[in-house]
Amino acid sequence: MKALVLSGGSGTRLRPFSYSMPKQLIPIANKPVLEHVLENIRDLGVTEIGVVVGDRAQQISEVIGDGTRLGVRITYIPQEKPLGLAHCVALARPFLGEDDFVMYLGDNMLPDGITAVAEDFAAHRPEAQVVVHKVPDPRSFGVAELDTEGRVERLVEKPPQPKSDLALIGVYFFTPAVHEAVAAIEPSARGELEITDAIQWLVTHGRRVEASVYDGYWKDTGRAEDVLECNRRMLESLRPCLAGEVDAHSRVHGTVVVEPGARVVRSTVEGPVVIGAGSLVEDSHIGPGTSVGRDCELRGTHVTDSIVLDGARISGVPGLHGSLIGRGAHVGATSAGTAHHRLVVGDDTRIEVAA
Repeated sequence: MKALVLSGGSGTRLRPFSYSMPKQLIPIANKPVLEHVLENIRDLGVTEIGVVVGDRAQQISEVIGDGTRLGVRITYIPQEKPLGLAHCVALARPFLGEDDFVMYLGDNMLPDGITAVAEDFAAHRPEAQVVVHKVPDPRSFGVAELDTEGRVERLVEKPPQPKSDLALIGVYFFTPAVHEAVAAIEPSARGELEITDAIQWLVTHGRRVEASVYDGYWKDTGRAEDVLECNRRMLESLRPCLAGEVDAHSRVHGTVVVEPGARVVRSTVEGPVVIGAGSLVEDSHIGPGTSVGRDCELRGTHVTDSIVLDGARISGVPGLHGSLIGRGAHVGATSAGTAHHRLVVGDDTRIEVAA
């Protein structure tokens, strides 16, 4: 089996971050979302992975490389324009050949893994197997309608009156039969080759399409709120490790990771928290649910439930909560105050707030 990971797309819901970095590289617990995805695939025993990339291909390849560091082999497949998920399958045909494959959206987080789903697919080998998750409001998703035996009868994209609460979550298993379906469909009204249309073609032509209900944690990291929630979830699974320096005047509680070269000086850190290599936390309070990237400086600051990306500097801000601070951004104080702040700050931005 091979894997196809889709890492194009503009990430409009994550602006301003997505102006300067691919959404798949947003860090969750100090690791890019895409890296979490690739590790999930590797855990299936799949090591041949094609990654479809758009105009941010260079940034992605600089971070992920050829996959050696992760124990996989990466083949980058360029897509000039985002013309649909089924278009990605067509582009990847030379890479995929006649192998079965798993297709995985590169901004999806499924930390509990999909091993059981992969084993089910291998045992029964339907032409396609979709992974679905029960959601309270399916109107914003592609929805799978199943028969009594769990086979897919119909796929409906964002139905105004859903007949099912089973949302497609961006993980699919295919045999080579999907290539016939992709070749047979036409672009949708929005000008894209939709994977739901290809799967529906298989259903209509009597091919076996099954669904696996995923009961683990799942999050599409397409919005700032989702990124922060997922970060909290992933931090809870960390193992404490104080590889950096924590001075005698500091207090550390709960699950805390201080990476090598990081320093905590006259500060309180309440886990779950990760502080990246080379960062300085001085005269500060870092609260639960916070990830601090590499080479950051936090001085005289109180931060909780936030993500601070590499190279950011925060000083004199007494109350940051639920914030995303971009790479190399500077957030500082201007005058006395007691306000609490929630910021979504893109790369290399300078912000001054009341302190």
